Amino acid sequence: MNHKLFCIASCLFAVAIVSPSSDFAHAARPIVPGTGTEIEYVGDDFEDPSWDFIHQFPKSSREQDSQLRSPTGRSTNGRWIEGPERGQPDQMKVVPTPAGGLAGSKYSLMLRTLNSGIPGRHLYDVQQDDLIANCISRLGTTIAVAETPSVVTRVYLPPADQWEDRSGPHFGFRISASTMAPDRESTGFFGSRGGMKAEPYWPGMWIHFRSKTNKKVEEDSAFITVRGDRRGRDIKMKTIPLEQFGWWTMGMSVTGDGMVHYYAKPGVEDLTAADHITSQFPYSYSAQRFRTFFFDSCNKDDGKSWSTPFVIDDPQLFVVNASRIIASVNRKIERAAKSKTKKNAKVANKRKPRNK
Repeated sequence: MNHKLFCIASCLFAVAIVSPSSDFAHAARPIVPGTGTEIEYVGDDFEDPSWDFIHQFPKSSREQDSQLRSPTGRSTNGRWIEGPERGQPDQMKVVPTPAGGLAGSKYSLMLRTLNSGIPGRHLYDVQQDDLIANCISRLGTTIAVAETPSVVTRVYLPPADQWEDRSGPHFGFRISASTMAPDRESTGFFGSRGGMKAEPYWPGMWIHFRSKTNKKVEEDSAFITVRGDRRGRDIKMKTIPLEQFGWWTMGMSVTGDGMVHYYAKPGVEDLTAADHITSQFPYSYSAQRFRTFFFDSCNKDDGKSWSTPFVIDDPQLFVVNASRIIASVNRKIERAAKSKTKKNAKVANKRKPRNK
């Protein structure tokens, strides 16, 4: 086979791998999210009814106007943070778990937002706020894709009459990954471009609503899109008819080749290989590191339209080759325990009566 024909064949094989309709979609050997060891030091079960989020308004909006407003918000249990790119949802509240949820679950987290976009302004188009798992800080490291990380969550889709009356994206479940990519701003020898840098990107799944108030829509429904294909475009993957509103289980895994694998099913049962919906190299990137996962609340940024009140439960992180991550977590726990012991000793010494 000559070089030209080899290149053509290689390109066709690459397209076949990422095509949702192709039998080659399984060539990357997708790992079912939930495989391996659960890293309980991140994620949440929301069973503490005193769970709260400390907002630090005004919110960050670096993505829209380059403004990172510190300090940023965080949950009282330290497991969730406001991101620097966009603010956190305006309302986050622990609520009784809706019917049909996980066995034994008493509480879940409802989240929705009103003032997305730039604080003090209204952009009158769809904006989003993020609730970000505090993975990097709590783990003390990012996760190499060779360690095979995955995330799983349960998401409750409320009845159609509770949705913001707008067709389009309403909710996202995404991960933050990074790879090495050419640094377009760096300059090499003789003025040439050169160098590489860590490039973050954010694959994930979006839940879209199709409102019957639109003239061309006969019945309310929803669908899942995946972000994204090799160009970063969203791909419509799975229809959610009205009778399937309620609990859904969603998950993503990243394998050693840097491919992202997407899974979703109605209900709260664990994901299986049958729930695989596609595998992709978003933006033509091959992931090298898993950083964190997060949720998006979307609404029309007009100061009046609350986003749809989605409920999430038991977001979890799993790692197949978990020994390094477990060791890092254990070191963090040990350091925290020693620090607490020293602090308590200082307090006790201050309380001791002085000898006269």
